[in-house]
Amino acid sequence: MPKAKKESILEKAEDTIKDVAEKVEKVVEEIVEEVKDVAEEVVEKVTGKKKDSEETPTTEPADDKKAKLAKLKAKAEKLAGKVKGEEVEIRKDLKEPEKETLIPIEDYLKSSIHLGTRAITPDMKPYVYKRRADSLAVFNTALLDDKIREAADFLANYAPEDIVLVCKREAGHKAAELFSEVTGIRTFTKKYPAGILTNPNLENFLETEAVFICDPWTDKNALSDALKIKVPVLGVCDTNNYSKGINQVLPANNKSSKSLGMIFYLLSKLYVEKRKIKVQVPLIQEFIDGWDNLVPPK
Repeated sequence: MPKAKKESILEKAEDTIKDVAEKVEKVVEEIVEEVKDVAEEVVEKVTGKKKDSEETPTTEPADDKKAKLAKLKAKAEKLAGKVKGEEVEIRKDLKEPEKETLIPIEDYLKSSIHLGTRAITPDMKPYVYKRRADSLAVFNTALLDDKIREAADFLANYAPEDIVLVCKREAGHKAAELFSEVTGIRTFTKKYPAGILTNPNLENFLETEAVFICDPWTDKNALSDALKIKVPVLGVCDTNNYSKGINQVLPANNKSSKSLGMIFYLLSKLYVEKRKIKVQVPLIQEFIDGWDNLVPPK
């Protein structure tokens, strides 16, 4: 939001608050005066003493007292409603417009990217929104959108030939290989050759500037090699993962083909866009089998 617009909104809110405060003060004064009168009359009735300013005690009919109390109650309710209404209006004015997500939230839910496991590690607790009735942890969907953007920014700092993707989990093989075809990033699925990043004597030795892993546990050998050669790591971490050694955490379900397919689809689009690679990114149906027939999890 532009600074000038924000200042204008704050000024409007401040004026509104002052207005409400003045109204509150005025009504409170009226209520205090009327309550004081009623209190004095009650004291006179109980003690039999009259006010110094009066020569004879006056007795107000019970009906008049009830009417006066009812009037006070009505004023208090009216004031409460008025103040509440002003608060709602102020919050509405100050509320920043909701940011547009990369895809509709319904599609995130449809891919189950937000569903974690029943275990939550201390490392992943900050990303968890709640637990479902079946004890499954649920990631904050709006936060996932931000983290996917951050992951894309991380990858965009490196050319395709300077990144190595490792995805040993079978659920992500198809999407990872398609991601590799689109972006040109070297990808290892099924098996990660030991020492390929650390032993220059190997025939298949290669140098890299960044490593992308899909699970800190199944891809632990790649993570270990990345730490040895001191290159930054992007890792998809589920709620039961530890993020030690990972520079850029992408909190998400890393055990589902739908979720991993969604991640690789979005990262493909963002990466080629940021790197200005002239290539057509396949439709999401290519990354996720049966996408059109999927039903969002409840």
